[in-house]
Amino acid sequence: MNNENKTNINWYPGHMAKTKRMIKENSQLIDLVYELVDARIPFSSKIKDIYDIILKKPKILIMTKKDLCDLKYTNEWIKYYENLGNKVLLVDLNNKSDCQKIIDLTKEMTKDIQQKRIEKGLKKKDIHVLVVGIPNVGKSTLINKLCNKKVTKVENTPGITKNLSWLKTNQGILLLDSPGILWPKLNQQQEALNLASFTAIKEDILPIDDVAVYIIKKLHDYYPEKLKEYYNVTNIDDFLEVYKIIGKKIGAISNNEPDFNRISHKIVNDIKTEKIKGITFDN
Repeated sequence: MNNENKTNINWYPGHMAKTKRMIKENSQLIDLVYELVDARIPFSSKIKDIYDIILKKPKILIMTKKDLCDLKYTNEWIKYYENLGNKVLLVDLNNKSDCQKIIDLTKEMTKDIQQKRIEKGLKKKDIHVLVVGIPNVGKSTLINKLCNKKVTKVENTPGITKNLSWLKTNQGILLLDSPGILWPKLNQQQEALNLASFTAIKEDILPIDDVAVYIIKKLHDYYPEKLKEYYNVTNIDDFLEVYKIIGKKIGAISNNEPDFNRISHKIVNDIKTEKIKGITFDN
C-alpha cells in the first residue's frame, strides 16, 4: 500500500494489553484456539500478531457472518488462508449445523490428546479452547451458541467483554472468553476504515463522514446495484450531490442543505444493523 494511504490511529484500551498478558499466563492450559474474523473483512479483522499471543497452539480460523458476506471474495480469502496452513471454517453462528462443524473439527484436532489419556488409563478431558478475535466478530455469539444458553453479553459495540473467563459447554469443551484485541497502531488507512465500517473500532476513532464516504465508495466500486437500491445513487463524482440524494430519500434536507451528520450515521448504521448484506470490503 502506498505511503499516502498510511494512517496513525492509536486505539489500545488498557484491557487489551492486559488480555494479551493473561492469555500468555494461561497458555499451558489451552489445547486449541478459535480465532474469529469477520467474513466481510477477512484480512482487516485478523489479529496481526496472533502467533505472538497464542504461540504454537493449534488453531481454527473461524470466519463469522457468512450470511452477510460476498461469498465470491470471501471464498478467495479462505483459499488464501488454507494455503498458509490454516484450518478454516466459514460459518453463520445462528445456523446449528455450522456450529456443529466447529465442534466436530475441534474433536478431530484434539483426538490425539484424548487418545494419549486413554492409553494412560485416564478419562477423556474437557478440551480447553481460547476464543480470540478483534471486537465485534461474534465471540460472544459463538460462546452462547456452544454453551446453549446466554452466558455472555452480545452487543454490536466494541469493548463489551473486559476479562478472561472459562465457560463450560455440553460438548466436552471449556471456552476461555477474551476481550476483543486490536494492535496498538492502525497503520493502514484502508484497514482502519474497514474496521470502522463494520464497527470493530469505536465510532469516535475516525470521523463519521470519512467512514460513510468510504462505504459509499466501496459500494460504488464493487456493489453499484446495492448503492442504487439503498440510496438511489449511481454517480459519486460530486459527494455534495450524493448527500443531497440520500438526504432527500431519508428526509434529512433543510433549505436544500443535507444534514451531513445524520446522513453519515444512517450510512454507517445500515451496515451496523446488517441492513446491507452480501458485501466483502477486503477484495
